[in-house]
Amino acid sequence: MSTEPLPDGYEISTDPSRLDVARVHRWLSEDAYWALGRSREKQEAAIAGSLNFGVYDSASGEQAAYARVVTDRATFAWLCDVYVDPAVRGKGLGGALVGAVRAHLEPFGLRRILLATADAHEVYARQGFEPLAFPQKWMALGQQ
Repeated sequence: MSTEPLPDGYEISTDPSRLDVARVHRWLSEDAYWALGRSREKQEAAIAGSLNFGVYDSASGEQAAYARVVTDRATFAWLCDVYVDPAVRGKGLGGALVGAVRAHLEPFGLRRILLATADAHEVYARQGFEPLAFPQKWMALGQQ
């Protein structure tokens, strides 16, 4: 597993009280292809039912990135809603965030962590994610 360092001047927190919920909602509902049009109410419910990760500017406290994990903390996790503010992309925040998520989940001894992406395969591959070995075994309800 790659452990991409968090760039100087940034910090990661799982404290939900630090989340800029309005910013996260705007990012996802207006700019993330997988969540376009998601309501604020739906986003707040997703946050409430998930383990949330925020990347913050250490000096200003401004949120720069977000990820959430849906998990039972025993056997399975789904990494989703990974988003880096366009103003700070290219600094390595995405890779560092995914690495921090993996490190945080490691003590649970999960059997599987899944995610879906249309455009960031290389970010996740650096953290050890691979295409499904047997995609024919998987099924979904509510295809999109």
